[in-house]
Amino acid sequence: MNTKFALLRKIKSETQRGFSLIELLIVVAVILIIAAIAIPNFIRSKMRANESAAVQNLRNINTADTVYLTTYGIGFSTSLGKLGGNTAIVDSNNAGLLDSVLSGTGMTSTKSGYNYTYAVTASAPNGEPVAYSVTADPSNYGVTGERHFFTDQTAIIRFNTSVAATSTDSPI
Repeated sequence: MNTKFALLRKIKSETQRGFSLIELLIVVAVILIIAAIAIPNFIRSKMRANESAAVQNLRNINTADTVYLTTYGIGFSTSLGKLGGNTAIVDSNNAGLLDSVLSGTGMTSTKSGYNYTYAVTASAPNGEPVAYSVTADPSNYGVTGERHFFTDQTAIIRFNTSVAATSTDSPI
């Protein structure tokens, strides 16, 4: 009787040397289901991270512009480029208050999936900027972010979910 069971085990082990096609298809299906759940969540979390970075970058710009105003006494900066610049020689044209990516090439920059635009909105009679605005818009709406942000010399950050944010939108 033992030889009969031994023979059956030997036959079974010789015929089952790998996984069946059905077993492999089930494993692939399970992996695809997990991926279908995980990928949209990853994209949403990446957008939220970009939006948080945009808000923090606007705070950094507000702080840098306030420091620029008090340090140089010539009003607010006229561009993002002046808030960044060469930190070896620090002056009103190269304040070294922002990193080189955020300070960009002058009035605009792109960082963490958002485009930042800086504008002087009012000047004193002597030409010194007394008001500015900064907008942060997603580089690729729906992929890098879903909210548009705005701030100005009041340091209140505002947002809009459909169009570019302005001074009349809700604060965050």
